[in-house]
Amino acid sequence: MELGITGTLLLAVCVSLVLYVFSWKRKVKSMKLPPGPPTLPYLGTLGHVSVTEMPQSLKKLSEKYGPMLTIFIGNTPMVYLIGYDCVKEAFVDNSEVFSARGNTFFAHSTLKDFGIVLSNGERWQQLRRFSLTTLRNFGMGKRGIAERIQEEAQCLAEEFRKHGGNLFDPADLLRLSVSNVICSVVFGERFEYKDEKFTTLLFLLKEILVTLSSMWGILLQLFPKTSKYIPGPHKKVFRNFRLVKEFIMESVDNHRASIDMNSPRDFIDSFLIKMEEEKDNSKTEFHNDNLFATVLDLFNAGVETSSSTLKSGLLILLKHPAVARKVQEEIDDVIGQSRCPSMDDRVKMPYTDAVIHEIQRFGDIIPLGIPHSASRDTVFRGYNFPKDTIVSPLLSSVLKDPKYFRNPDKFDPGHFLDEHGKFKNNEAFLPFSIGKRSCLGEGLARMEIFIFLTTILQKFHLKTNKAPADIEITPEPGKNGTLVRTYQLFVEPRS
Repeated sequence: MELGITGTLLLAVCVSLVLYVFSWKRKVKSMKLPPGPPTLPYLGTLGHVSVTEMPQSLKKLSEKYGPMLTIFIGNTPMVYLIGYDCVKEAFVDNSEVFSARGNTFFAHSTLKDFGIVLSNGERWQQLRRFSLTTLRNFGMGKRGIAERIQEEAQCLAEEFRKHGGNLFDPADLLRLSVSNVICSVVFGERFEYKDEKFTTLLFLLKEILVTLSSMWGILLQLFPKTSKYIPGPHKKVFRNFRLVKEFIMESVDNHRASIDMNSPRDFIDSFLIKMEEEKDNSKTEFHNDNLFATVLDLFNAGVETSSSTLKSGLLILLKHPAVARKVQEEIDDVIGQSRCPSMDDRVKMPYTDAVIHEIQRFGDIIPLGIPHSASRDTVFRGYNFPKDTIVSPLLSSVLKDPKYFRNPDKFDPGHFLDEHGKFKNNEAFLPFSIGKRSCLGEGLARMEIFIFLTTILQKFHLKTNKAPADIEITPEPGKNGTLVRTYQLFVEPRS
């Protein structure tokens, strides 16, 4: 009798589960979202998307489902846009609908929609407008910031020189030098490369990036509530974030204690002055939460993309020494050895310009892009997008779109050269995304990559202990395409 009751209960549970799954599938179908792999309640499409090679698995799925692909994170749909045409149509042609920011769990739980990158509406407009104006006042996009980059590039070259003929990993030096540029604008100072607080800050940020790029980071996004209670390296992300906040707010407190309200020294001073001006405005967006988040946004935008691109670029040039030699020939012809490279030189150096564009394209540093969302219910390309649907560009599929790049998976500077050897742009070159939400630090990054790279090649030959054929320039496996492989090189001074 007891077995009969147990069997009946089990049968009832199984029937209920089956009915629930069928009901879920009908609900998903009724949404009329873009197509995607089969989904299950609570599990979403986890079984069809790799958590360690997500960009590649999404591109593979798009071969079956097309340029708009819906996956489910738990019960939440997320639409990925594949290829330049689809991304451009959404974020440029329909920018009024798809320019809202779609927040991830980690970003929402740590920054609470504050700052520039994650905010929307009036907050985003005010902070972006203020930040752009303030950065321009401190030389962003002008000769002033270029001179700071030139000075830091010389410091970096000197650090390279200290290693002599010994093998070393350039990654930390690249991050330190690039970080100092944005530090001079945001914090009003540069740091020595051995400064303990500075190196600790960069280590914490790097550890956050590495963790979020791993399987643990993807699981944190897929199962935000459950993952809080599961032990693992993802726990360190929140601890590191608190320590980063302490560093930034300590700098803010030091600024408050020494500020001259009539003469701002840097971005933080300017924000504090704006806070004072709006202290009686109950709806002001200029307060401590937005100050911290905006400083962190600027720091991340001014560090990770540029330093990772430079790290990738040096590795690629080790793989392709003939390309490096040709860039050096152009440097010798246009710049010579007696002065620092400047942004004015770039238009006279078409091959170098093409190589840098190709390094950014092939390096594919942010393959998954940053999520957007629909600001209202809309129909796009025949499919429904309810308000707040997360819509994300798969930037890797744009930078490696075979329609726009003849050898998308190969490093080829010819992608940006015409038949006469002149530089030619390519509309699918979108390493900084596109539309109203494109990267705020794009201008700074372009200057940094050009000046740092040409300074290094002006002064040194790049060498390593591996044959070019043995050098692997694809991203580190199992890290969702976001991390450049670790390597070592040595430099030989050019006479």
